[in-house]
Order: sequence, then structure tokens, then C-alpha cells
Amino acid sequence: MKRFLAALLILPGLAVAQSFPSKPIRMVVGSVPGGTNDVVGRLIAQKLSTQLHQPIIVENRAGASGNIGGEVVVKSPPDGYTIYLGAIGTMVINPHLFTNKPWDTLRDFAPISQLTSIPQLLVVHPSVSAHNVRELIALAKAMPGELNLASGASGSAQHLAGEMFKNMTGTNIMHIPFKGGGPALIAVIGGQVSLIFDQIVTALPAARQGKLRALGVTTSKRSPAAPDIPTIAEAGVPGYDVATWHGLFAPAATPKDVVNLLSRETAKALQSKEISEKFFAQGAEPVPSTPEQFRGFLKAELEKWAKVVKESGAKLD
Repeated sequence: MKRFLAALLILPGLAVAQSFPSKPIRMVVGSVPGGTNDVVGRLIAQKLSTQLHQPIIVENRAGASGNIGGEVVVKSPPDGYTIYLGAIGTMVINPHLFTNKPWDTLRDFAPISQLTSIPQLLVVHPSVSAHNVRELIALAKAMPGELNLASGASGSAQHLAGEMFKNMTGTNIMHIPFKGGGPALIAVIGGQVSLIFDQIVTALPAARQGKLRALGVTTSKRSPAAPDIPTIAEAGVPGYDVATWHGLFAPAATPKDVVNLLSRETAKALQSKEISEKFFAQGAEPVPSTPEQFRGFLKAELEKWAKVVKESGAKLD
């Protein structure tokens, strides 16, 4: 009898998974069209649409650093037909920046799969006399507060990559926030600001052209896009490891069978030559994961960035 009752409990979930999806899926992206988040979302949506034989409609809901898009998904029916393209800032940095956040990453979302890992590149203007990470650290210590660091916004991944660098090296480098990563990078290219931690896809071309000098990539491994550039860890800051990333999420109560199906299909998409080549063109490494692996990653990231945000003093309300 117990086995019979257990089977009855399982059957509805199996039925849902077997019929899913039977209509279009909405993918909410918490940023404006055209940025990296939007590009990643549209690439994976297009591939999943083909695999699942249903349209996946990308809906841009920008505002409050991605919090508005996340709230839309959290309040949607937990049936798998509304999913969220989340990123490092929205999912693991914002919780420590906002005093009153409308949702909780681990409580209110069901992780589906990580999608990408993207290194940042530490670059300096050629007028800065440092030619490697160790020389930059020595220069910053010899000139406390005189070097400055550009970022797209206070509390952004760019800013906090710099704060982690400062904390781990004991240096005093002044932070200068701009209204977006583009203006921040332009300010460094123009020599108004000393250095920036920027996504490799935008910083590397300027470095190859001699407009900037690349000192190190932020991830623990060298980037396939720039294998000649050392990691910051191997260049003088052991343990330094920062990657921006994207992932897919569903509302927390979404049936596990539906989440697992979406996770398997996402892994299949990420392992395809079509997607991997397009992601590599964006400087991104495809990172398929199970829901359990992704949840473990999120817990570690939340803990990691809590410390960095606290030490930076950054707050958004």
C-alpha cells in the first residue's frame, strides 16, 4: 500500500514533465536589450526553442539592478513557463547591496543551470608605469590614493573585483564610478583613470591595439581568448579568483521534474558547437551544471561577495 501511495504522488510530476512544454516559455532578462546579459539570454533561448519545439520569448525587464526582472519571475506561476536569466550582480551581489530586496536568491528561486563563466581583464592606461601585477601593487603602495579605478557603477562586478584586489594586496586605489561600463572603459583608454577590471570581450581588443596594457585575467585559469595573459593569481595575488557569470532560474515551487528537464536541455544546448562557439566569441566559457551543483555554487558565491561588499562599504537602496 505504501509503495502504491508513493507511486501516486510521483505520477503527477511525471505527467507534468512528459507534457512540458506545451506552450511558449517566457525568459525574463533583467537588463536592457543589447548588453551581455541580453545576448547570452537570446542565444540560449534560440537554441532551447529548437530543442523543446516551443518558442522561448525573451522579455527585457530592466530596473533596480535586475531586481525588477527577478520579482516578475518570483511572482509568476511556478510551472516552468516563466524563467529568469540571472547574473552575478543580480543573484549574489545585490542581496548584500540592497537593504530591502523583494526576493531571496536561495529561497525564492529554483536554480536550473549555470550558463557561463566570464573572466574580467585587469588593464591599465599605458601611461601607468606598471608592466605587470607585482609592479602595479608596488606602485600603488608607493603612491597611496593616487591611482584610480574606474567601474560602471558602485557595487558592480567591476567595482567589487577591484575592491577584492585592493583588500588582498593591501593597496589604496581610489574608486571612480561611471554611468555604465562603456563610459568607464573609455575614461581609462583616454587616460582620465588609471585602471579598470573589465570584461575580456571589451577590454582585450583595446589591449591588443596598444590603447591599454593588460596585466592579468581575474579567473583562476587563463582564458582561452588570451592564453598569453597570466592570471592575477599567478602574477602576484595567490587565491584571487573572480568570474562574472549567468544562469537560468525558475520560481521556487516549480516541479522538480520540470526543473530537471530544463537543466538537461540547457546542458545539451551548452555542449553544442553552435552555442559554445558563440559564447567563446563573447569571451564566455559554457558551464552546464545540475540544479544541485548550481545551488552549491550560489551558496559559495553569496558567502564570498558578502565579505567583499561589506569591506567596500557599497550600499544601494
